[in-house]
Amino acid sequence: MPAKKSAAPADVDAFLAALAHPQDATLQRLRAAIRATDPRIGEDIKWNAPSFHLDGRHFATMQLRRPDSVLLVLHLGADRRVLPAGAIADPTGLLTWLGADRATLAFRRPADVEAHQAALQAVLRQWMAHL
Repeated sequence: MPAKKSAAPADVDAFLAALAHPQDATLQRLRAAIRATDPRIGEDIKWNAPSFHLDGRHFATMQLRRPDSVLLVLHLGADRRVLPAGAIADPTGLLTWLGADRATLAFRRPADVEAHQAALQAVLRQWMAHL
């Protein structure tokens, strides 16, 4: 399967500028932390929100429905697969598991992202290893 072409970051920036989300500073800080995890990470708009992929396989999508926080949904793309038990170490307890193939992380302020950036990136690296 050929790699999906990522939207240029300017396209995502334009989408978010038009959206004018009340948590814009938090979601911008989260976008930067995610992209800094691995230079191969691409970003585009999927499900009306920023979504991140590696080699064309989406693994994380922001949920922007709440005005007081930004939710990052970790998933395994369109394929229904199950992560092996214990596949993701989360010693700081960032993840809220929604099932064997999906988890969320919530951030209320840019400082929350900064405080948990190393743990977030460690979780993302583990998650991407299962794509």
